Amino acid sequence: MDEFILSPQYRDILSLVKGFRNGVVYGTKIRFPHALVMTLLFRTGSPQQKITAILQATKAHARGLAFFVTGYKSLMLLQRYLSATGKNTDVHTFIAGFVSGYFVFGEKTSVNQQIILYLFSRIAMGLVNTAMKTTKFKAPPNSFALFAALCWGMVMVLFRRDKSVLQDSLRSSMTYLYEDSNHWSSLKTLLWHNK
Repeated sequence: MDEFILSPQYRDILSLVKGFRNGVVYGTKIRFPHALVMTLLFRTGSPQQKITAILQATKAHARGLAFFVTGYKSLMLLQRYLSATGKNTDVHTFIAGFVSGYFVFGEKTSVNQQIILYLFSRIAMGLVNTAMKTTKFKAPPNSFALFAALCWGMVMVLFRRDKSVLQDSLRSSMTYLYEDSNHWSSLKTLLWHNK
């Protein structure tokens, strides 16, 4: 068996199997603890409903990553095979990511939305870091503080002007923090219970 799995002849196909496996494992490792904590803290319903929600979110995350990795790697292999040079390029990488992202994460679900927002924030930071590396511009020592201030200033204006444009969980968190804190009817609802 080791001879088969270590053979260069089957490396490409087996990398798809391993990529699928890693997507399932990583998606489960990331989503299960998150779903467990968020469900226990914020979700109402019976224990059975809570367990179902945790397992569904975990399955969606693990499945999405597994299918994305498999789709991406398959398209990279296909493009490499079709390429005159036999090598992948940045264009191939973008096409494989674009197509796989569209088909795997294109449906607007809460899990997909969280994954895409996470990616978007990391991409934005990566682009800033790339710009910093390729230019002689040096960030001021307080650049992160300015970035944090800009983010918080903008989100507060959006929340105040039209909170419906914000993502559901962010809007809910901000309502709890900034609006619910304006209302109480007793010492109990001032300090112990929100409502």
